Amino acid sequence: MPDSTSPPSPNSPWENGWTPDSSRAPGTRRLWLAGALALTTVLTCVATIAVMDKSSDEAAPANQADPTSPIGADGPGLLSFASPSKKSTPTPDEHTPASATAPTTPSAAAAKHSTTPSAKAPAPSKSAASQGSSSGSSGSSSSSATWRSVRSVNYPDRYWQVSGDYVKLNPISSAAARRAATFKLVKGLANSSCYSFTTADGSYLRHRNFILRAERDDGSSLFKQDATFCPRTSSYSGAVMLESVNYPGRYLRHQNFQLKLDQFQNSGQYRADSAFRLVDGLS
Repeated sequence: MPDSTSPPSPNSPWENGWTPDSSRAPGTRRLWLAGALALTTVLTCVATIAVMDKSSDEAAPANQADPTSPIGADGPGLLSFASPSKKSTPTPDEHTPASATAPTTPSAAAAKHSTTPSAKAPAPSKSAASQGSSSGSSGSSSSSATWRSVRSVNYPDRYWQVSGDYVKLNPISSAAARRAATFKLVKGLANSSCYSFTTADGSYLRHRNFILRAERDDGSSLFKQDATFCPRTSSYSGAVMLESVNYPGRYLRHQNFQLKLDQFQNSGQYRADSAFRLVDGLS
């Protein structure tokens, strides 16, 4: 047997009857397939990147925060807490100068000292100082010094009267009672568009522990605020409601014929008890 055999003819047919293609180098088909696959991969990556960039550009305006809105207003973020108010409401037993603490919402004091829970309802609308004042029974007065008496709407035979150190709602039956029921209406000590009431002996009507009384002016800022009341529109024609300047939402009203500062209540009884007419002085 010979040591070597001659190679088959390159043009001899294969077992399946095909004739090998000798016009191209071996492996060319694989190179073409690999090149096509690489080109397809590159084109796919480029298309994907382009689509992602376009989506990102379209989403950017929608996700951009409105510069006028607070941070975190349109989605979850860092928790934020309201800063505690530096103002506090003085309690009746702990009056401090208004320059140190000027109460803006007396809800805390009202919850502690009010004997009747107040209903949640809009308070009477604010009005000019001259609105609602009366001359005679229903005339007008200015905030300059004018002698006035204050008559109850639901007890028209009773007037504010200084009795001892307090202000009561009493019927008037003597000359002395008439003098005690006549007050000088002056510009508010703490707000010139509001009212302050002085007596014939120079005392002022002010609230303390939410009770209206006559006291001498001690010159303090707190006294000026306690003695200032702003007229508000009443539901009764020709009448006013008098709101405390340093306890907004509290109005002067009579209860058991005692004048006091009470939280606004949306009831017919409260509106009647807190409605007064400023008439000509009785003395």
